[in-house]
Amino acid sequence: MKKFETVTGVAAPMPIRNIDTDMIIPKQFLKTIQREGLGVHLFDEMRYLDDGSENPEFVLNKDAYRKASIIVAADNFGCGSSREHAPWALNDFGIKVIISTSFADIFYNNSFKNGMLPIRVNEDTLAKLMDDAERGQNATLTIDLENQTISGPDGGTVSFEIDSFRKKCLLEGLDDIGLTQQKSAKIADFEAKQKTSQPWL
Repeated sequence: MKKFETVTGVAAPMPIRNIDTDMIIPKQFLKTIQREGLGVHLFDEMRYLDDGSENPEFVLNKDAYRKASIIVAADNFGCGSSREHAPWALNDFGIKVIISTSFADIFYNNSFKNGMLPIRVNEDTLAKLMDDAERGQNATLTIDLENQTISGPDGGTVSFEIDSFRKKCLLEGLDDIGLTQQKSAKIADFEAKQKTSQPWL
């Protein structure tokens, strides 16, 4: 997993409550186990019209937000079924950070495991950041994970909380496999001793 560095990018406003995982990546795109290639189907049913053309009213189809790397969303982002394809699709599109007042637990955990930062903020802070995000091409936020701050286009800064272990994993680029590999020497030592003491295994 890549190390999470400071992100400065366009923030797309999505003032919609209860954005569920089927809205993020509809069920018909879950047949693959590849993490790449899902970005084109992100928010598919909102992003495209019945004839397959882009919905010009959807935020990520507007010129100012086509390269957004941050989403500012309303309450309960990522609810619904527990599909890891949801963070895969967001990642593949280029989303690095999602800011909301609340997240579904499974989506929240899956986001960290895929190198994406979900940030919980209070309602007042969300309202301010949503206002920042609605500025189109000027909707640029800077997310500094090391210092746990969000800086807006006017230079204002707000702080956010994050579990210290999750923070460490993102900064060092450690997913579950990476954490296990950190103990490779101990694992090898154990296997060598077991081979000697229990050669029949």
